[in-house]
Amino acid sequence: MTFAHRAHAMPFGATLLPGGGVRFRLWAPAHDRVGLECDGTPPQPMRQEPGGWHGLDVALAGAGTRYRFVLPDGLRVPDPASRHQPEDVHGPSEVVDPAAHRWTDAAWRGRPWAEAVVYELHIGAFTPEGSFRAAIERLPHLAALGVTALQIMPVADFPGGRNWGYDGVLPFAPDASYGRPEDLKALVQAAHGLGLMVLLDVVYNHFGPEGAYLHAIAPQAFTDRHSTPWGAALNFDGPDSAPVRDYFIHNALYWIEEFHLDGLRLDAVHAILDDSPRHVLDELAERVRAAVPGRHVHLVLENEENQAGRLVPQHYTAQWNDDAHHVLHVAATGERSGYYADYQGNTELLGRALAEGFAFQGQMMPYRGHPRGEPSAGLPPTAFIAFLQNHDQIGNRAFGDRLSHIAPKAALRAVASVALLLPQIPMLFMGEEWAAAQPFPFFCDFGPDLADAVREGRRAEFARFPEFADPVTRERIPDPLAEGTFASAKLGWEDMAKPDHAETLAWHRAILAVRHAEIIPRLPGIRRGGSWRVLAPGAVEIMWSLEAGGTLRLRANLSDTAIADPAISGNPEAGRVIWQEGQGVGPWSTRWSIEDPA
Repeated sequence: MTFAHRAHAMPFGATLLPGGGVRFRLWAPAHDRVGLECDGTPPQPMRQEPGGWHGLDVALAGAGTRYRFVLPDGLRVPDPASRHQPEDVHGPSEVVDPAAHRWTDAAWRGRPWAEAVVYELHIGAFTPEGSFRAAIERLPHLAALGVTALQIMPVADFPGGRNWGYDGVLPFAPDASYGRPEDLKALVQAAHGLGLMVLLDVVYNHFGPEGAYLHAIAPQAFTDRHSTPWGAALNFDGPDSAPVRDYFIHNALYWIEEFHLDGLRLDAVHAILDDSPRHVLDELAERVRAAVPGRHVHLVLENEENQAGRLVPQHYTAQWNDDAHHVLHVAATGERSGYYADYQGNTELLGRALAEGFAFQGQMMPYRGHPRGEPSAGLPPTAFIAFLQNHDQIGNRAFGDRLSHIAPKAALRAVASVALLLPQIPMLFMGEEWAAAQPFPFFCDFGPDLADAVREGRRAEFARFPEFADPVTRERIPDPLAEGTFASAKLGWEDMAKPDHAETLAWHRAILAVRHAEIIPRLPGIRRGGSWRVLAPGAVEIMWSLEAGGTLRLRANLSDTAIADPAISGNPEAGRVIWQEGQGVGPWSTRWSIEDPA
């Protein structure tokens, strides 16, 4: 067997030297002196280097050495580029030998994006053990389901033992509660062995509120010229911004090269604020693409601004399509609170989101109070990821209830048959394939200084909703700091054997088999969005032209009322039916068909 060794060369952090010893480097431009403490020994002074850098070679250090930097005021801080934090975010960093892992997937080059069927999961809640190693045991289930890509919620080191991952403060260190870096590498390797891609969710728009020692080490990394929902923005465009940009770009390269990942999902890029001539997102994509020629690497965005211009093959592969989620969620549930009000009863938005990607393409969005989006019909459907559920759309509900908890079964099946066969890339949230009974509430594990504020803030978020106007009702919202809240989110794998769950799982396997057989082979020939028309309130017909000739057609009635127009209800479509849900054009019915060229 051929083994490979992979290590990303970083200009900072702890680097093992060829002849033995370790080189330590830290960017701390606010300080004229910095000490280095190794394995609890007295701090050694580091040498000052140009540009605010501090460095020191330590001959006796090696893999396993635990170290901290010591600032002039005596504050002992972990390495911002730490590869491992065995004692959590406030403890020392550990020197890791990245080349020690013996990779067995040397031939793996990834898979084309058109083949993607994405499965979002949270490592801590995916299995009872909540570890990288335990997740390996569940990979055969995903492969048999028809999934081809894991998308792992953020694993960057966060405070405490449980977190969604968006409060990470050490972006190079997989959180120790899930295992060691080698355990994550083993998970990636095992996934590749089953033909599964692995994408990682990364957060480049802010640091979490606890353990972010970079504020003390390098306040120049932040700026008050911009603001974000989480406070001061990262400095991507002002004085001293070059090391900040480099830090995050190296993080992206680190995951792709050292962990052999197949892609990244960049969280909330609308909050990555950069007025420089070359936006950091452009530089990041260009450098990642240049670093791994010959590999299928996919860069996915979350972007509330719906900027179609970012979705070009040489930059970003695809974007989470919130609009597709919203139109399908509103159809299935009838909900109209918050931003759902803008989608309620608007069948044109339903047709546009399914056919063209974005529902809002520059039109006024009342909830936001200003126009949103850019024209997207010219993009291939694979530039969009469609989903009925994800961590946000479940976890941002007060009780973390899943769509299967709130939508009628017929409605759920109808919208699922749309999302899973759309030419857009489908995504499932863990447990969706068997209608998991477990919720996915918001959870975290902050220290006492933050715990009460987070707990009360969570309940205050919902006070403006009529159903939570009563303080007694708000008290029922799960405490995000309680260990029981986290425990409630852990998947109950034993439920798959129960009749209702087993039937749902069989349905998902069947429809994903149809996707693999009928949709995926045709995706390279669908170069742009489809044409669409409204049939009736809640009902649309969409047609995608195939490059080799022929048409992929969807007729969907996502309402509880049959289409009454005889011209429509009595007009069977041409073509070969590949999936039928419901009856004809009756309530909650869908019909997918393919008209092959003559």
